Amino acid sequence: VQLQASGGGLVQAGGYLRLSCAASGRTFNNYGMGWIRQAPGKEREFVAAISWSGSIVYYGDSVKGRFTISRDNAKNTVYLQMNSLKPEDTAVYYCAAATTVAGVRTRVEYWGQGTLVTVSS
Repeated sequence: VQLQASGGGLVQAGGYLRLSCAASGRTFNNYGMGWIRQAPGKEREFVAAISWSGSIVYYGDSVKGRFTISRDNAKNTVYLQMNSLKPEDTAVYYCAAATTVAGVRTRVEYWGQGTLVTVSS
């Protein structure tokens, strides 16, 4: 699976962005998909994951209520809608795929190249 993330950029605190991750290669529908982020000087942090059917979603505690993950299997694309952005959301956001939705948190099999999100105060 090849993953291509896009949609990052510079936004003011309180603003919003939508990230997209386009997948190609193996059957997209078979994989749990999600987003992992890494801020400068910090460890990677789980953001969100969604099952192949979209019926199961998980969020990291720091983004619950502000971010929404979704997927369109017809377009082989997963999205991350980020609202009420805070400066602490500044990070490189990586798209990730795993054979299970839980695996996005602990056992990523495929990584995208990352897209930078910068939130100014």
